[in-house]
Amino acid sequence: MATDTTVPSRTATALKRYTVMAYTVGVMLLVLVFVAIPLKYGFDVPEVSRIVSPVHGFLYIVYLLAAFDLALKARFTAKGTALVLLAGVVPFVSFWAERRVSRRVLAGQPL
Repeated sequence: MATDTTVPSRTATALKRYTVMAYTVGVMLLVLVFVAIPLKYGFDVPEVSRIVSPVHGFLYIVYLLAAFDLALKARFTAKGTALVLLAGVVPFVSFWAERRVSRRVLAGQPL
């Protein structure tokens, strides 16, 4: 795999921010979907959802900013940008998208 030195430093920095946020949002979405929501609706324990939902919402907005910043710096296509932005709303997809985006950005390939 290529190293971060194959891309401009500002793109590498944006990629690192995106990677951190993709994993963070992915984990928070899994906690929301597989822990908080079942507790709220299956066991009538809404407290976890009251905490996790707004935290995930805030982190998703930060993810959007990081992904959009990377899209501008790495010159993603409009379609590629939209797909990366949407990757944070489907469980497990953010992990797959992060891997694919990282490989393509480091290889200098378009997205």
